[in-house]
Amino acid sequence: MRLETSGASGLRFSDRRPPMKIDRAGYPFIAGALLPALGLALSRRPSLAVPFALLGGFFAYFFRDPDRGIPAGPGIVVSPADGKVMVAGPADPRWAPPGKWNQVTIFLSPLDVHMNRAPVGGRITRIEYRPGKFLPAYKQAANDNELNEIWMESEGRPFVVRQVVGVLARRIVCRVHEGDEAARGERIGLMKFGSRMDVFMPTDLEILVSIGQHVVGGESILARDRSRLRIGVAEEVAHA
Repeated sequence: MRLETSGASGLRFSDRRPPMKIDRAGYPFIAGALLPALGLALSRRPSLAVPFALLGGFFAYFFRDPDRGIPAGPGIVVSPADGKVMVAGPADPRWAPPGKWNQVTIFLSPLDVHMNRAPVGGRITRIEYRPGKFLPAYKQAANDNELNEIWMESEGRPFVVRQVVGVLARRIVCRVHEGDEAARGERIGLMKFGSRMDVFMPTDLEILVSIGQHVVGGESILARDRSRLRIGVAEEVAHA
């Protein structure tokens, strides 16, 4: 795999990606649509088979799991999901975990990739599930929705990732456990059929995205710690 360097920042991205995969969580949905389509086609009822075949195609598209080129470099926070930025700035204490945080919130439409990724590398220190409502994920009222909260510690600093359901997303899949180590950009779960993700980070991190921007899970850089970035560049210069 060939790597490119984006100048003095030291951030590297892979430029080749393996073929698209489909997440295993989608297999029952895809099979549940394609098997009736096959049966109807074999019984020479193509007009009835077509809707099931299209539904199977949608499920395959929804559960796609593309590999991503994860940026390397110190002090950066990557997007945990594909979608549109809804919040980028200081967190509202009414909805945030205890303490002061910066927050980036991403809305995932049904057409976005729904694989969730770790925004930073570190240890999973806590996972908390909270039952709630199923309101549209793009509205403020969705703060009362069902969610799963993943606490991480990265270089001695806390980060919180929230998987928040919406109207269509009625199930959260979390594939990490307390005590696990996760790499930056590593797959940690998914949500089914439209949802939202919140990332809470220390307030001294510089947010690099803006409201309305579309981000790519595992690739788009949400924020950075300028002090860590300077250290990384200094180390590269010292070893040059």
